[in-house]
Amino acid sequence: MNPLETRMKIRRQEMTGTTSGLCEQYIQTNMVTLPKAYAFDFLLFCMRNPKPCPIVEVMEAGMSRPAAADADIRTDLPRYRIYRNGSFSEEVLHLNDVWQDDFVTFLIGCSFTFEKALLDGGIPLLHQEQNKVVPMFDTNIPLQEAGIFKGNMVVSMRAVPNHLVDQALAVSHDFESSHGEPVHTGAPEEIGITDLQKPDYGEAVTFDTDEMTPLFWACGVTPQNAALQARPSIMITHAPGHMLITDKKDPNYSIDS
Repeated sequence: MNPLETRMKIRRQEMTGTTSGLCEQYIQTNMVTLPKAYAFDFLLFCMRNPKPCPIVEVMEAGMSRPAAADADIRTDLPRYRIYRNGSFSEEVLHLNDVWQDDFVTFLIGCSFTFEKALLDGGIPLLHQEQNKVVPMFDTNIPLQEAGIFKGNMVVSMRAVPNHLVDQALAVSHDFESSHGEPVHTGAPEEIGITDLQKPDYGEAVTFDTDEMTPLFWACGVTPQNAALQARPSIMITHAPGHMLITDKKDPNYSIDS
């Protein structure tokens, strides 16, 4: 299916799972929606932390239709998370019941965008093979503060065969608007991760630690971590692993691919 067909199935709630592997080569984005009163602080937070929060689009207050897709961000992501006063409140399949006219929406680059390039480079994606949501972890990597927003980075983890680590670094390097190359390689304890089988978001994957190296990419779930400390009255995000699929192809994919 093309992106529009996929989004229509999502809108009808016929697809509610992870978007990893869907509409390959098309840009996928994380989503953050906040009342306008918090929008400048969050914009500054993204600008100061472009690795986990690369901005693809900022929408006007009250707008629900982005320029990046013929879509409605209130209905066209598989799952959403709602945070109230810094605490997770609920996970929902649409935002029609909570939408406000002062909401400002940020679309943030996602590492799912370059997964097709990894596959083309012969690099397996275990979360797809095992039908899992990619594992994500809180870290001890500090972020630059901006207004009410602060905290540590969240990373997504993909285990790569040892002999393909350099290939994975090279492939993802050019996808700057989708987090680029990993922020850390191997040794998860160095960034505060104590158990790879207990992710903070997503699902654990099984791999041979002697044959494969865990690579950690900056992750667009980082704002959800920051929201717990910023405590805005309401903040809405995608559920981890459940992105907006846009109508735009990433320019790093060749025309013929």
